[in-house]
Amino acid sequence: MSATDLAARCDALYTAAIADILDRRGLTAQTLPPELVPLREGTRLAGPAYPIKGRPALGGDYDASIRKVLDMLASVPPEHVCVYETGDHETAHLGELSVTALQARGVAGAVIDGGCRDVDLIVRANFPVFSRFTTPQDSTSRWELVGHGDVELAIGGVRVARGDWIVADRDGIVVVPALIAEDVIAEAEEKAATENDVRAAIRAGAAPLDAYERYGTF
Repeated sequence: MSATDLAARCDALYTAAIADILDRRGLTAQTLPPELVPLREGTRLAGPAYPIKGRPALGGDYDASIRKVLDMLASVPPEHVCVYETGDHETAHLGELSVTALQARGVAGAVIDGGCRDVDLIVRANFPVFSRFTTPQDSTSRWELVGHGDVELAIGGVRVARGDWIVADRDGIVVVPALIAEDVIAEAEEKAATENDVRAAIRAGAAPLDAYERYGTF
């Protein structure tokens, strides 16, 4: 199934249903930290992950640092979600010009365990971004990119590898391992449909426990 098709199916779901399916499969640590929030309320995002990893590096060479970041921006595949593990709590790792470059490539959005700036311009561009904080302070000369693409991240105890599915909405962000993404989404769709039946039964007068016993979910 194409990334476009699976993203559309994710967009019709909600992260809670996906998280419940992951729990049933014994994958109980797949939700990113709640401090990662959207720049604009109501933002939704879905797509395969493109991991980006860096670390603080105060006093680095400006030109060398920015060249590495610009090369990375040109490497993100269309329909993917940039996922940053920055190790940094002080600077902005994404700004409006970077977003312009990513949008031109058809990138789906970004999830940053770090900072973002140029918020008004990014929101105006309608590019989905979830980040830990915002700040006007640039990361160039204060932070270095150490790898992207074929690197593995650990964000809040959650492993993120290339191709894992990122699904985000108002509730938060879940990470679905690539190998089981289609199966998990299909099961989440079934759960959502069953929850519609539960909802209808309760509205018709069924007790919550009776509805649970009838449909096996709540």
